[in-house]
Parts: sequence; C-alpha cells; structure tokens
Amino acid sequence: MDNKEKLHIAMFPWLAYGHIMPFFQVAKFLVEKGHHVYFISTPKNIHRLPQIPNNLSSQLNFVQLPLPHVQGLPEGAESPADLPIHKAPYLKQAYDMLQLPFIKFLKNSQVTWIIQDFASYWLPSAAAQLGVNTVYFSIVNATTCSFFGSPADLINGRFQKAEDLTMVPQWINFNSNIKFKLHDIMRVQQECKDSVSDLYRYGTVLKDCRAVIVRSCPEFEPEAFTVFSKLLQKPVLPVSLLPPSMQDYTVADSKWQVLKDWLDTKKERSVVYVALGTLLTLSQELMHELAYGLEKSGFPFIWVINKRPLVEGKMGSDLVPHGFEDRVSGQGLIWMNWAPQLRILAHSSVGGFLTHSGWSSVIEALGLGRPLIMLTGGSDTGLVARMMHRRVGLEIERDDKDGSFTSECVAKSISQVLVEKEGEPLRANAWAMRETFGNMELRNKYLEEFNRFIENNTAPNRSI
Repeated sequence: MDNKEKLHIAMFPWLAYGHIMPFFQVAKFLVEKGHHVYFISTPKNIHRLPQIPNNLSSQLNFVQLPLPHVQGLPEGAESPADLPIHKAPYLKQAYDMLQLPFIKFLKNSQVTWIIQDFASYWLPSAAAQLGVNTVYFSIVNATTCSFFGSPADLINGRFQKAEDLTMVPQWINFNSNIKFKLHDIMRVQQECKDSVSDLYRYGTVLKDCRAVIVRSCPEFEPEAFTVFSKLLQKPVLPVSLLPPSMQDYTVADSKWQVLKDWLDTKKERSVVYVALGTLLTLSQELMHELAYGLEKSGFPFIWVINKRPLVEGKMGSDLVPHGFEDRVSGQGLIWMNWAPQLRILAHSSVGGFLTHSGWSSVIEALGLGRPLIMLTGGSDTGLVARMMHRRVGLEIERDDKDGSFTSECVAKSISQVLVEKEGEPLRANAWAMRETFGNMELRNKYLEEFNRFIENNTAPNRSI
C-alpha cells in the first residue's frame, strides 16, 4: 500500500441484504488496498455472504454480533426479508441493542474509521469519544439523499405529514419531478410504527459523521451531488454505482440450470423478468391483478415470488391466484425460491424487468441495458421510479392515493416497454446506460478517490 500505514476499518451495514452487499463490495476493495477490514453483522447475515478469495482472508475479518432478543421479533429473524413489514420496528430495536457489544469491540480494536449505515444513529457520537471517524455510506442515490434536505430538516421533523413528501422540495434547484406519491408512504406509515423514525436516524448520522459516500456518480446525476454537498457542508464522495459481478453471487448450478434451460427456449429480448424484492407488500387483490396482467400481456415471463411473509400468516405463494401456475405453464415460470437475478437479467432472452424499483435492482438492470417496468415498494423506491419513468422505462399507472392498479395497466406497460414504438427511446436509453451503470473503470476511479480520502484524513492516534 505504497508508504502509507495500513488502516483498520470497521464496516457496519443495516441488516437488509440490499445494504449488506454494497458494503461488502467496498470492504473487498479496501482489503485489496492493503487495509484491515472488520465486517460486522449478525451471524446469519455473515453466513449469507459470498466466499472471499484466499489472498484476502487474512485482512477481512468477520465479526459476528448475535442479535439480542426483543419481544415481538420472531425467532431467527435477522433481516427485513424474514419479516412482515409491520414487525420491522422490532428488528431495529434489536439492532439498537448491538450498541454495547459494538462499542466493546471498538474499544479493544485498532479501528480508526467506521463505515456505517443510516440505522445506527447512536454510533457517530460514541465513536467520536474514542477518536474514531465515521463515514455514512448511502446505498441510495444522491437525488434521493438531497430530496430529504439538511440534517436539521430531518432531525427537527420537517416532514410531519405524508403530504409533506408529495411535493418537490424548494432546495431542489434543478428540473426535477422527484417526489413521493401518497400511496408510496401511506401503507408504510400505517404498518410500521418505529419509536425512532428512519428520518431521525438518517438525519442524526448525517449531522455527526465525518463524511458521506454515495452509491452513485456525477456522470449520472451531477446536479444532485451539488445540492447534497451544499446541504451537508461536509465531504460527499461518490463511490460509483458499484456494479456487481457474477462472482459476488453464488447459486447452486442445478437452480440456475433450470432457469437457463427455460430461458434458452425463448426469443431474444422477449421475456419479462418479475421480481418485487423484499420491500414491496401487495394485497392479495393486487397480487392477482399483477398475475392477470402478466397473463394478458402475452409475453413469456419469469416471476420470482419471495417466500417472505407478506402479511401475517400468509406467504408469497399463498397470494398467487388459484390455478394460475397451471394455466400459464406454457407462458410463464413461477419461481418460489431465491433466484440468481444478475444471471437472469444477463440472459439474451430477457427484454425487460418488472421491478419494485429498489436502487440495487435498478443498478443491476441498467448495468445490463434492461428497460424497466416499475412498481414501488416503500423506502426510496417511489423516488427511484420517478427518476427513471419515461427515461429508461415506465411506471405502471396506479391510483395516487391507494396505489391500486389494474391488470390492463400492467399488460399495457409491459407491451410499451418491450416492443411498441413509444418504448423505442426507453429501450435505447436503457441500453446506453450500460456505459455508466456497468462501468468498472468508474467504479475503480471513485473507490480509489475514497481510499485516498481516508488515508489522508486519518488522525495519528486515537483513544483506546
């Protein structure tokens, strides 16, 4: 690592897989630069991580912190994917109880930098008392970050009502339609009553951290980086879109072979890949509308239905219309299991991605040039869908208030995106996005810049 001293860096992501994997990518890069990295999470989440090359194993240390028991949290749940959405607050309560074991680890370590997530709002001030710097890693884009305003706006509760989030904020000084729709936030507010809100957690971390890194780059959203930097008045560094590689995702050959054999029988760019992530919770009625829309579209499809409990007592498999799987067996493949999403999207027969609009999924799709058909599923996905609508895909038309949609709207959106003349610029733009979203040179450039930042801003000593 040149002549610079090797650093000891802790990584502490939120417990969702979509957070853990970008953190893991950054961790591997820092280890490749010669630093000692401690990847800290719960046992089940660490066991889910891909294997690392032998040459990195001596400097990438996995620290398992058992998740404390909280009344109301199901046994064995260590991720939002293990829970119905209304139980998510219990997971955050358990996560907050990791504060003491984390600080104990910190006191007995040589760590000088912590790269953390939004949820551990208690960490920057505790770390500062030990002379340890914290960096907030935003796994969402700069446009989403800038939408929520300054740390003071977040901490002081600027967004008191759902309606406050349905307008473009006045500090967004570039042409933008980025705002939530009422249905994006109403269900989450009704089902997910946290004692400490996500916005408060996020604002406190922004206020107290030393710097921020963002999973995006100015090549994609230059104005948003400018606005976000002005709002924070502290270093904001892009780390690129962090396009994943096939090596980051392991899957049993037998599982992939079944999917590949099916895809191999389809025409080029004719298949709709459908995966709604772990955030999107649809009622049984809307699951049926989605199913009927896929059927009406006439396009072949792979529909990955997560076995996460979508509602209390009902798994995803219970929400498919009775007899649907048999009826569409010649057209579609229902996949009730984890799926190798990147491999599927990379297959030449896939023509579009019907997605919940999670940032990680969008990055995977656009890194391979696949246009989007978008639903939204809480968190920042509504903002992502607005960013991408009529740019690289279409958002399925829904009622602004209750989020309902019809099978006809589903079928129409699929057809427009995949084959109709109206969708030609969307398909072309999505294909062109590979140059940014799949660009490994950009990834290495921005990670190198972040590496130089932490090397050049490390204090010589810390309190232990």
